[in-house]
Amino acid sequence: MNGTPSHPSKLSTDFANDGEPPTVELLKQLDELTGQTPEQREQRQRLCDEIITRTLPVADRLAAHYGGRGVPMDDLRQVARTALVQAMRRFHGAGERAFLAYAVPSIRGELKRYFRDMGWMVRPPRRIQEARLALNGVQSDLSNELGREPSAQELADLTGLDPDTVNAARGADHCYRPDSLDRPRGDDDGARTVADVTGEFDPAFSQAEARVLIWPLLEQLPPRDRKLIILRFFNGMTQSEVGERIGISQMQVSRVESRILQGFREALAA
Repeated sequence: MNGTPSHPSKLSTDFANDGEPPTVELLKQLDELTGQTPEQREQRQRLCDEIITRTLPVADRLAAHYGGRGVPMDDLRQVARTALVQAMRRFHGAGERAFLAYAVPSIRGELKRYFRDMGWMVRPPRRIQEARLALNGVQSDLSNELGREPSAQELADLTGLDPDTVNAARGADHCYRPDSLDRPRGDDDGARTVADVTGEFDPAFSQAEARVLIWPLLEQLPPRDRKLIILRFFNGMTQSEVGERIGISQMQVSRVESRILQGFREALAA
């Protein structure tokens, strides 16, 4: 990720001493506690809590690298701090650098998984999600270096992705924060919203409810009557065309149609 320290040891300055035993000493004490007496378990918990408290700035700094990408900063800090606690519980060994070398990748991994699983309001394929994260790590640096927006081919050469995947990943930014349909498209109070200019009216929409109500009644009709109504109102044929299709006159079609529609009205009114 852009701005991420290249080595966990560079984050060791975040460990606070303030006149207390250095964190490396606390880790050493923790490593020496091999017994399981109540006193030792209590002391172990106290040391873990103290190490976690001193290491919180490391977790917060790692979370900050993922900020500004559509996920609230408080959520990122919570994910990073939870990952820190889990790393502390699993850690075995002494030394500040050893703990950072173990905890930092664990925290980064949890942050990436959170983005992959929770950060997308509209979820693209996993391949595109991972490509988007890879681009986040290099796109800003390359833009600063070139003094312009890098091309898909330049990003592909840098990340090892193919240009088509780069283009798809760059187009997935809106999946983090899709535009609201109520967002005005202008600055004035009377500006039309996104919804006003999105899509078009479908005349069949107003007929959907009627079709749902009519279909059970249609299924109760004899086969010839049902075919007549389908040809007449679903296929849009004239009475003469329907008569030719089913072998009766136009006048007979009109009488049968009137009888069926009256029965529909009475059934729906009931």
